[in-house]
Amino acid sequence: MGKITFYEDRGFQGRCFECSSDHPNLQPYLSRCGSIRVDSGCWMLYERPNFQGPQYFLRRGDYSDHQQWMGLSDSVRSCRLIPPMGSHRLRLYEREDHKGHMMELSEDCSCIQDRFHLGEVRSLQVLEGCWVLYEMPNYQGRQYLLRPQEYRRYHDWGAGDAKAGSLRRVVDLY
Repeated sequence: MGKITFYEDRGFQGRCFECSSDHPNLQPYLSRCGSIRVDSGCWMLYERPNFQGPQYFLRRGDYSDHQQWMGLSDSVRSCRLIPPMGSHRLRLYEREDHKGHMMELSEDCSCIQDRFHLGEVRSLQVLEGCWVLYEMPNYQGRQYLLRPQEYRRYHDWGAGDAKAGSLRRVVDLY
């Protein structure tokens, strides 16, 4: 299982809320989120309630302010525990509806462009495991949680365009 603690102030100060499962609305418990401690599990945080808005992936560790989890602000309104999975496999397609050139991936990829010479990823299919897609290479930029399912268009994973710079498997390293 997972355990995450949200603190209203930086440096693990102020009012806190402990969570061990998905939570669609943290607003009743915290007015803002200044720091986070992840004791176990992998988590996706969302800036808006009901798992909406910008997303931030966190593994076990201490995050003393929102910049450490690449947050644009101290707004965290919902969170999702990502279940551990043994194997990881994903297919990337250059066109919508799983058409065009296809590449399969089972390991982290720090730069999709360099590895596959793809300008854009317009659809994908997660066959096994959970992944985090980053809009820029080297695990930078907006983040999107990908769970086992088909994503026929980049809008299906929440992106505003087909930018896909890097991919990381969701694995608890501790």
